Amino acid sequence: MEVLKDVSLKPYNTFGIDLPAEAFVEIDSLDTLLKALSFEDHPDFFILSGGSNLLLTAPLRALVLYINIQGKEILSQDGQTAIIRAMAGENWHELVLWSLGKGLGGLENLALIPGKCGTAPIQNIGAYGVELKDVFHACEAVEMATGILHRFTAEDCSFGYRDSFFKQEGKGKYIITSVELKLTQTNHRLSTSYGAIQEELHRMGISEPAPGDVAKAVIAIRQSKLPDPKVLGNSGSFFKNPVIPTAQYAILKERFPELPGYPQEGARVKVPAGWLIEKCGFKGYRKGDAGVHQKQALVLVNYGNASGQEVLKLARQIQQTVQETYGIAIVPEVNIV
Repeated sequence: MEVLKDVSLKPYNTFGIDLPAEAFVEIDSLDTLLKALSFEDHPDFFILSGGSNLLLTAPLRALVLYINIQGKEILSQDGQTAIIRAMAGENWHELVLWSLGKGLGGLENLALIPGKCGTAPIQNIGAYGVELKDVFHACEAVEMATGILHRFTAEDCSFGYRDSFFKQEGKGKYIITSVELKLTQTNHRLSTSYGAIQEELHRMGISEPAPGDVAKAVIAIRQSKLPDPKVLGNSGSFFKNPVIPTAQYAILKERFPELPGYPQEGARVKVPAGWLIEKCGFKGYRKGDAGVHQKQALVLVNYGNASGQEVLKLARQIQQTVQETYGIAIVPEVNIV
């Protein structure tokens, strides 16, 4: 195991921010991880996975542990459902395609989400009406202070909207090493009512879709709206969709009749952050190399040489404008470091 010095993190974050790590080591096994955690010369750690939910604003004065443990398998199957396990370093989208190739359903709406499997539970990733918690079975994670491997059930993870135990009480305390998902082999429960999935399936000439068809529709929709990080630096959706009280939504609806909203539990309504940002005039906005995507206002982009500080300044400008216009606070979905 080699510890590298002053490593540029540009290839390791999808925003393409060029900032250095003081020290860097690739973690390709549980043994490597445990050895790295025992380094006395590097008491401070920064856990890096796919870098797809990260905005770097300053050099990292720590030992970066780049989680790249590989492997995926079917643990069990009974003809109705199957439990699969993916190691933390596996690419999420490739896992989705692999599961579909095995005839398994459940991940099709989560196709083309950037990042690696180990970070999926942290964020409780979701798209088009489906969240990770809907298929989550368990995960294993190393406790950084002790090196002990723990197993977490869905209940243990306390999943919420883009939230989990690992972003709250467990933040900075655990490193997820593997994820187990419960998928369907038959009687697939397809979710096609969210967004433009039905419209895309109709365009494809499909009236009775299989999981793979839904995945193709989702991929087509995402590719039409979202920039490829390999071409244009971005971290996908930069802000969470705010959830506000129903009473507040009703008042806003009177002032802004076109304001969309999706009822939630607990007398609350989810409002699309992208709609708010677009109506505030930021869609396609650009200042220097930091900007807002031309097709999706929820996505902040790096046109080439933007610094993390420049992207953050733009994000704060957007937050302030939305707050002043609608009285709604929008908060970043990405981790700002």
